[in-house]
Amino acid sequence: MTNAREFFGMEPVGDDLHWRLVVVPELTTPGNFLFGGCGLGAALVALEAASGRPTVWSTAQYLSYAPTGSVLDLSVTLAAEGRRVTQGRVVGNVGDTEILTVNAAVGSPGRLDAGGVWVTPPDIPPPDECAPQRLPDFTSPSIFDRIERRLAQGRSFDEIGAGAPTPGSPTSALWARVPGHLEPSAATLAIIGDYVSGGVSQPLGRRVMSRSLDNTLRVVRLEPTEWVLCDIRMQALVDGYGQGVAYLWSEQGSLLATASQSMSVRFWE
Repeated sequence: MTNAREFFGMEPVGDDLHWRLVVVPELTTPGNFLFGGCGLGAALVALEAASGRPTVWSTAQYLSYAPTGSVLDLSVTLAAEGRRVTQGRVVGNVGDTEILTVNAAVGSPGRLDAGGVWVTPPDIPPPDECAPQRLPDFTSPSIFDRIERRLAQGRSFDEIGAGAPTPGSPTSALWARVPGHLEPSAATLAIIGDYVSGGVSQPLGRRVMSRSLDNTLRVVRLEPTEWVLCDIRMQALVDGYGQGVAYLWSEQGSLLATASQSMSVRFWE
């Protein structure tokens, strides 16, 4: 079983405030650039190592592309360190080009003896009763080769592409896991949360390509789970820009985190 740092192939450079990773094909999109969720996940690994605290909230703004084979340098700034919460920032560069900026809060658990979870998971089959999610046959390796996915709710890629466009539900869901990587972490959830952008095709009934403009992860509580349910709920698509949110659930039905994105959308011709 690997941890997130090993999954990304990250290494510190001199100290815990500076990190480096090579953008190997298994961390990229089929378009041969770093998958956004991997960029956010790597930044959270660096920030958690530098601060010694787990992630509470994070948001990534994607500014440019890190192509396959490039080297991404991550620089951590611990901007404000409190007794419970540290506010930090991670900037990722390829050479002189800034690729992404991540702002985040990491913090120790509080002692408030009150609370609850006021949303519920959808009523869907367990992973072993769901069909694998099929994607097009891409010619090069990508992050999709390392993540196993099973469609739990919504239409498949083939169903969306067949015949005239038929609008559908804005809600869809998939089970996802990284085989051999069972450690629950904010970094893993950042990868799975990036599937929000793939939910745009469901209400449109047409295949689209979505470029994430941001990726926000809010961690509720981590618990061991092999599969994570990505419960996607698209909110709007206007003037070519979409917004959506995902609830990330454990196999036991516990809310692990929420993820949300804005994205630029175009039809997949």
